[in-house]
Amino acid sequence: QVQLVESGGGLVQPGGSLRLSCAASGSIFSIQAMGWYRQAPGKQRELVATITSDGRINYADSVKGRFTISRDNAKNTVYLQMNSLKPDDTAVYYCNAVGASANDYLPFRSWGQGTQVSVSS
Repeated sequence: QVQLVESGGGLVQPGGSLRLSCAASGSIFSIQAMGWYRQAPGKQRELVATITSDGRINYADSVKGRFTISRDNAKNTVYLQMNSLKPDDTAVYYCNAVGASANDYLPFRSWGQGTQVSVSS
């Protein structure tokens, strides 16, 4: 099993910044991609940003130029630096990882428990 633990959420004023972290642990042979998704009240979960093990990055149009995703492969950790936050960014942010298990080399897809980000004055 692979566990993801997120941290860094909170309440911030519009225009402010937050940094989210997500560390993966457990039976990990390799991680191909890690990313962040978010779900606002009454809405479907949506992609925020993803990053592959070789550094390919994808952002949602709504966060381009404001959010930066990065990854420490040695630590199996992914970060999301969020700047110029807007009230529309308010949501529960979930970490995601896709890879192969060290137990049986079968693929896995794991989710974190979510961390709340609230942007309000």
